[in-house]
Amino acid sequence: MSDLLRIAIVGFGEIACRQHVPAIAKTSGAALVAVVDPAKTPPGLPHFRDLQELLRDGPEIDAVALCTPPQLRHALADAALAAGKHVLLEKPPGSTLSELAPLIAAAHEANRTLFATWHSRYAPAIGPARKLLASRTINKVTIIWKEDVRVWHPGQAWIFEAGGFGVFDPGINALSILTEILPHQVFVRSAVLDFPANREAPIAADIELSDEDGLPIRAEFDFRQTGPPSWDIVCETEAGPVTLSKGGRQLRDGNRLVVDATDEEYPALYRRFVALTSEGKSDVDLAPLRLVADSFMLGRRRLVEVFED
Repeated sequence: MSDLLRIAIVGFGEIACRQHVPAIAKTSGAALVAVVDPAKTPPGLPHFRDLQELLRDGPEIDAVALCTPPQLRHALADAALAAGKHVLLEKPPGSTLSELAPLIAAAHEANRTLFATWHSRYAPAIGPARKLLASRTINKVTIIWKEDVRVWHPGQAWIFEAGGFGVFDPGINALSILTEILPHQVFVRSAVLDFPANREAPIAADIELSDEDGLPIRAEFDFRQTGPPSWDIVCETEAGPVTLSKGGRQLRDGNRLVVDATDEEYPALYRRFVALTSEGKSDVDLAPLRLVADSFMLGRRRLVEVFED
């Protein structure tokens, strides 16, 4: 295997174009050598219609980054691991929890890396927030995660299909941050999920959570917000509020601005992937996905108005 981690992106949608391509270009020890997509043909790179065509006729690769809708990832990851390739899974790592266990076992058996990524954990304010909160008593947590689906997921009908997660596609980013910055395991207590009458996944959700000590946590997710998005987590502590904003790029301790940095999540994510492959390790934390699954299991379904993109 080459010292350079040769990566193929599978699924060349907006996130792959906007985040994965430039992040790989910035990552020492990694190179993008091919793209798999049934329709899009990016210039300057070998292009293949499906993964099997790439594995059969394409250039030598060491790893695949799966950026398809989550409903497709299990079969692709299984095929890639069987072919001896490392696998990076965009979030969420799959449509169900049960499909991940066989992939973890397959990666172990093949001595290959499986990396279930949570890009929001790599936002610049997350580490400082975790350290700050470790020295505080947290009394309450409020999550407001709202955006305009027409702006952030234009024409992506899969997101409202069964297994597409709906508003939990961005909402799981908040849950990945929550499970990273709090010191104890978090549980879903109740949820109300708003389903448009013509869709199979929720457009909004109100979730009540807590940790093992009863810490009250409330999350509000909504795809119907217009204007700028709200990606905020407020932790009320004995010394005042600790606020993460802009999806984890900004941190305030009370009124004091602690971190206000640009987005470098994906380059950090790929540095982690290169390190994992060189160390022969995997990283598959399913805590955020469990909270989504529990929200669907406990959630009360409420029908709302028809949504048309």
